[in-house]
Parts: sequence; C-alpha cells; structure tokens
Amino acid sequence: MNLLSVQRIVGLLLMLFSVTMLPPLIVSMIYEDGAWFAFVSGFVATLAIGTMVWLPVRKQHGDLRLRDGFLITVLFWAVLGAAGAVPLLISHAPEVSVTDAVFEAISGLTTTGSTVLVGIDYLPESIRWYRQQLQWFGGMGIIILAVAVAPILGIGGMQLYRAETPGPVKDNKLTPRITETAKALWYIYAAITVACVIAYWLAGMAPFDAIGHAFSTVAIGGFSTHDASIGYYDSAAIELVGVFFILIAAANFGLHFTAWRTRSLGHYFADSEFRTMLMIAAVVTLLVVVYLVRADIYEPGRAFVKALFQAVSIGTTAGFTSADFAAWPGFVPVLLILVSFIGGCAFSTGGGIKVIRILLLVKQGARGWYTQAQRCPSVSAADRSRHGWSKQSGDSSRFTSACSPSSCCC
Repeated sequence: MNLLSVQRIVGLLLMLFSVTMLPPLIVSMIYEDGAWFAFVSGFVATLAIGTMVWLPVRKQHGDLRLRDGFLITVLFWAVLGAAGAVPLLISHAPEVSVTDAVFEAISGLTTTGSTVLVGIDYLPESIRWYRQQLQWFGGMGIIILAVAVAPILGIGGMQLYRAETPGPVKDNKLTPRITETAKALWYIYAAITVACVIAYWLAGMAPFDAIGHAFSTVAIGGFSTHDASIGYYDSAAIELVGVFFILIAAANFGLHFTAWRTRSLGHYFADSEFRTMLMIAAVVTLLVVVYLVRADIYEPGRAFVKALFQAVSIGTTAGFTSADFAAWPGFVPVLLILVSFIGGCAFSTGGGIKVIRILLLVKQGARGWYTQAQRCPSVSAADRSRHGWSKQSGDSSRFTSACSPSSCCC
C-alpha cells in the first residue's frame, strides 16, 4: 500500500474541500446573518491542515492500487466530515456539541439526511445553505470532483473512481479517459440541479429555498431549509416537482449521459433497471393510495400525491416528507421503510442496496427455480405450459431423472 501517496491525496482533498466554505461565506455577507466568521475560520483551518498534510509528501507520485482508493475514500468521509463540522461548532447558532456537529456534517456529506438540529427555520441563512451544500457535494462525491481535475492535482483517477462509484459495476467508463468521465458526470449533475432550481421556483418556492432543496433533491439527501421538510409548503406542485427530480437523480447517470449524447429518451425505458424502479414506485404508490382512501385520511386526488411523494422519496432514500406517514394506518409505514432498503439505481446518487442487485437476485432465483423444475418429474406438463416452459430436444433426461430433496425444489 502506497501510504505516502494516500497522504498526499488526502491533503489535496482537504485543500479542495476548504474552497466549499466560500459560497456560504458569501451568503452570510449577503444576508448579514453574523455567521461569516465561522466560515472564514473553517476555510483557513481546513486549508492550513490540508497544506500541512500535503507539503511533506508533495513529490510522492506512486501508482495507486484499488485498496489505496478504498483507503482514501474512507479517510475522505472521516477527515472531511470532521473538517465540515468546524463552521457548525464556531457559529453562534446552532449551539451544538462536537459530536453533534460531526454527526451533522457527516450526515450531510454522505447524504444520509439524518439531523440532530431543531429550529432549522431560525438558523442563519448561511448555515442553512451550508447544510444543503454539504449534501450536494456529497451526492456526486468530492472524490469524483477530484478525479475530474486529476491532471491539475497530479493524481491517478481510476482507482479513486472505482472506490467511490456506487453500484456493482465499477469498470464502465462513459468516455475513454476517466477524467473526462468524471467531468461529464459533474456537468450532468450540475445541469439537473439548475433545472431543479428553476422548477422549484416556478412551483412556488422562494429562490433561496429552491436552490437549497435542489441541492438535496438531486443529491437524494433529504436535508431541508425547514423543520417540516417539503411539508412546509403544503403544495402538490412542489411535491410533484420533487418526485420528478428524485426519480431523475435515482436513475443511472449513464442513461443521462447517453440521452445527452444521442438526444433521445428511448433508452431509459429500454433499461430493465430503470423500468423496475418505476414499477416498484408505482406498486407501492398504488398500495398506499388504497389504504389512505379506505381509511378516509385523504380524498383520492390528494391521497395519490401524498402516496406518490412518500413512496418515491423514501423508496429512493431521499427522505423528504410531506406528511406524518408514521401515523398512517396498517402496514403502510413499515412498507415505506422496507422499500427504502432497495434504494435507487446503480451509478446514481440514490442509496440502498440498488435496484440492479434486487433485479439480478430475482432473475437468478427464477432461473434456478426453472432449472430445478425442469429436473423434477413431479412438475406437470400443464404447469410447464402455463409458465411458458418448453421441453427442448436433447434435454429429455432433465424431465425423467430422479428427483431427490437435495436436487429438486418440488
């Protein structure tokens, strides 16, 4: 393991991360909320620590292996999470402990979305902006940003890219050069964010809230500039905008890249993972709507919007809420929590196991069951016909061989 090169890259990432404290500093100066000193201190401290880590090993340029990439990724979340907590600790509001500040920063960077803060509506605007911004940078990953500028930083990008990329497929590149792939991902990510900002604004959000919620929507993070989350607005239009962009962010970004290159949307619905994600969202929404209408909680139209938003938001691990779904009847709250284990598509900003893994598990299980059924003589011809199974020539031994408990599912 090339520890000196790892140290050098961690130092560079810290210096790069320090720059992210300048936008909230500008916000603080615009709104005159008195929190500017926290971000100046955070910027100086993070830049200084990053420089001290990088300077002694600045000439180390060894090749990185995959395990080096994983180590850098782990250190990235730990070290940058601690650095990201500095403004929260120094600011006069919120008044939090070291543990709470680190928790909030890491929850933001990892787009977990859990929070220990209350009274978010009354925090300084710069702190509210900073929380949302943490999720936006964490959604695509500052490491991917570092890979995008890898030639400038002088680091090898492929191992970092493979360690940071979500999903089971790690070696696919959208472009021949990994740095160009990382840039393409960030361009797409930024373009979707801008479109989301405009859509939220047109739906009725104030510009500040539109930008903040666009950050966490596209990152599928769930932080909000209000304690009541999206429910603060009580607007069906805003909820539907959120649903659309959460689904976009939960889709494989390779599909977005292909759409941009080919100027076509047809490949979205040709992708089995994307179709499965939509199908899961539709089924869960339908079940929740039926329960809400039967329990006379909402009228059908409102029930559909509420069910759709909660199903998509929680199912993709975004975590926004527009209603107190924990008080909904029957198994609905449990269903919503369980579907969140699936999450979004591979190579997206969504969390969870990923839809592709569930899809592969189901297909592999069905194939195994089909193979065992072929080998089991107790499966009738009518059953085979009903399921679309056919007896292939040359495979008669599969149907006539003995069926033991260890070799047959019957």
